[in-house]
Amino acid sequence: MVLPQFEYLAPKTIGEACNLLLELGSPAKVMAGATDLIPPMKDKAISPEYLIDLKKIPDLDYLEYDEKEGLKIGALTTLRTIETSPLVKEKNPAVAHAAKVVASTQIRAKGTMAGNICNASPSCDTAPNLLAQGAKILVQGPNKDRIIQAEDFFLGVKKTSLEPGEIVTGIVIPPLAENERAAYIKHAVRKAMDLAIIGVAVKIKVEDGICTDAHIALGAVAATPIRAPKAEEALIGKALTDEVIVKASEEAMDSCHPISDIRASAEYRKDMIRVFTKRAVRQAMECL
Repeated sequence: MVLPQFEYLAPKTIGEACNLLLELGSPAKVMAGATDLIPPMKDKAISPEYLIDLKKIPDLDYLEYDEKEGLKIGALTTLRTIETSPLVKEKNPAVAHAAKVVASTQIRAKGTMAGNICNASPSCDTAPNLLAQGAKILVQGPNKDRIIQAEDFFLGVKKTSLEPGEIVTGIVIPPLAENERAAYIKHAVRKAMDLAIIGVAVKIKVEDGICTDAHIALGAVAATPIRAPKAEEALIGKALTDEVIVKASEEAMDSCHPISDIRASAEYRKDMIRVFTKRAVRQAMECL
């Protein structure tokens, strides 16, 4: 299919990109890897008049780790880089795994985590991890920089809390303590390419055999990724026995209200949340 006509813009600085986006408004789209942008353009689902390509802007493809701040991921860092990074696998393997299960190797070689979350699809694979692990989204606008907590970033289907002219420049995921572990599990028909039917991300903290903190985030069961606070409460203050984990998984199931679509019924999604919450908690425990 032929792409619709558009004007291609390649700013040299992030400030220039923000000003262009503010000036041009809704007819303009920002492009990093473009894997969530070009396909709907080919399908004529969207027809932006301007594409603002970030790839000429230096220093946005970083991947670093700081003992205090954690994992730092630039807006142009590809999912494939995250997936294969020995640093990410060592410091936060759940993040590497979430990157690995996005689409295909070819798409991950071009697509970015920043682009993945800015697309704001309910089935976004990288988003539940960011919620569960309390990530920060670094944003630059025409007049100021700011930080958005991951739980405040997603507003609805294809909607984020970015204001006019604002662009995501990076993501910071706090470090896991010695007694903290995380896991992400995606359920899809095929291992590659398919969107998630559901996704579950977990972060737990265990001290002296007792769970002292727990974060559980669910994907593809609402308009945005969501936390499951009652499921978290079912784990905190208890030894993580099979009975406790089953109770938490049932609370997670009861906390979501998915829709039925071509990939799965609402009832099936709810039941899979129960199944995969159990698996995700146990997977995190195995790493302690």
